[in-house]
Amino acid sequence: MSTWDGVKIAVLLFVAAIAQVSIFAQVHVFGAVPDILLVTLVGIALLRGSVAGAVGGFFAGLIVDTASLGTLGLTSLVLTISGFWIGRYGETTGRDRAHAPYLSIAVVTVLYNLGLLVVHFVLGETAPAGPVVESLLPAMILNLIVTGPVYAVVRRLLRTVERGQLSAEVQLLG
Repeated sequence: MSTWDGVKIAVLLFVAAIAQVSIFAQVHVFGAVPDILLVTLVGIALLRGSVAGAVGGFFAGLIVDTASLGTLGLTSLVLTISGFWIGRYGETTGRDRAHAPYLSIAVVTVLYNLGLLVVHFVLGETAPAGPVVESLLPAMILNLIVTGPVYAVVRRLLRTVERGQLSAEVQLLG
């Protein structure tokens, strides 16, 4: 990954985190909120791998925790784990598949919300499971709706090297 890719990823996640905290946190549809930050992180992790997903998740989580005055590190922990595992899926099987972003969003929406619930519980904070479980299906549907446009923007900004074009770092032997 080049330095320019790192800058683009940082800007993407910063804008998504600020938009999530300031704009999308106010949008409630059937008791759920669309998570643009999670969808953006999934796109980055699928396209750039587990390390970029984990580092990006930590960076974005710190921004969200700081902006929302929440428990510092809580969202970072869950987003780091989410970014890493979606990145591993992208590295192993999912990168070239058309359904990968949608499958990843469906799975990570459930695991992210349950992960936040578990971390709140472990820290001894109040974490009622009822509202989380009730809003899980609407949250998944909202995230799946915004997956197409957000993933298209992320893919456009982080263009991958096509199979026919090799970077200057790759040398074929033989």
